[in-house]
Amino acid sequence: MTPRYGEPPQSGRRYRMRPGVYALLPRDGALLVTFQQDPLPEYQMPGGGIDPGESPITALHREVFEETGWRIAAPRRLGVFRRFTFMPDYDLWAEKICTLYVAHPVHPLGPPTEPGHTALWMDPSAALSLLSNEGERDFLQRYLR
Repeated sequence: MTPRYGEPPQSGRRYRMRPGVYALLPRDGALLVTFQQDPLPEYQMPGGGIDPGESPITALHREVFEETGWRIAAPRRLGVFRRFTFMPDYDLWAEKICTLYVAHPVHPLGPPTEPGHTALWMDPSAALSLLSNEGERDFLQRYLR
């Protein structure tokens, strides 16, 4: 059974399945995260939705690059969780199936190409308190043990 984080699904509400991939990106004792300004300011692990016909690993590389400007190597799957949430940028209620990976940030190619995103290096303990998603915080905490 896939663990659920966040709010339970609302009775009578229809949710669209949204598979996505997200990356824990440690390097030299720091963690690369993204700050998304809109629609709600929040710190996140870089990642996002898997496009139709796209493999999860291809989506992971694309999403990390779009949100951080970095290329990554050697992704390794850590696990999966789900959340039921409203996605205001898509005007959509979604059941998000979030697959997390750990990968090595190799080198930056420039700033994020995704509007409203800023890539930040931070201490992993700071990330534990700033990441907006409970599932991401739990996976980071387990990874740090």
